[in-house]
Amino acid sequence: MNLTRESATALALSVAAVVPQGRETVEVVVAPPSPYLLTVRDAMAGSGVGLAAQNAYFERPGAFTGEVAVEMLLDVGCRYVILGHSERRHILGETDELIGRKVTAALGKGLGVIFCVGELLSDREAGQTETVLDGQLSGGLDSLVAAALDNVVIAYEPVWAIGTGVTATPRQAESTQKYLRDWLVNRYNSQVGEKMRILYGGSVKPDNARDLLDQPDIDGALVGGASLKTETFTPIIEAAVAAAG
Repeated sequence: MNLTRESATALALSVAAVVPQGRETVEVVVAPPSPYLLTVRDAMAGSGVGLAAQNAYFERPGAFTGEVAVEMLLDVGCRYVILGHSERRHILGETDELIGRKVTAALGKGLGVIFCVGELLSDREAGQTETVLDGQLSGGLDSLVAAALDNVVIAYEPVWAIGTGVTATPRQAESTQKYLRDWLVNRYNSQVGEKMRILYGGSVKPDNARDLLDQPDIDGALVGGASLKTETFTPIIEAAVAAAG
């Protein structure tokens, strides 16, 4: 819930300039607040940057005041929707069951899903990280067949490292990312585990992005505060390009 129409447009134009059409080394996607989706889309027209939404509801268009339907997001050109973000879970009370219904609805209409999972500090301190992740993964993905996961990206965001300035060490992040990949292998098969792109999100900044992205099981970043300014977002994109090369 950041920026204004003017500042969102300026940011979109600057990101679009960094990622021209045809730059396929990495995939760059931005997820502005819903009121600015069309504004940002138009500002990025002709670039290689994709558009995502921050939320969607699982019902078809109808009498659900305040919600946004998957069909509406597709209509304005969204490629992805972020679901299961920690703020939706812990501030707005979304359950694993509700998130799972959203995931199923989005995929059923052909909208890609960036599916977020992650534990609280109290969970990690209690040694419950894997238990929490198991519940979130099962709640969001259990109803899906392996083929449906082709349109899913998983983002691991340790809640204790979001907006706090505290970042999981590359070793901590890699360990958990590998656990997520192993979960997919055990739940589905090795091909699903190998193909899945698993992002890390949690105080990703220009000075730590390359170290994180160099880890074998970290395929990208879900960037928060650092994505709000060109001078901090651009170096992260460049770090991803370098890591991919």
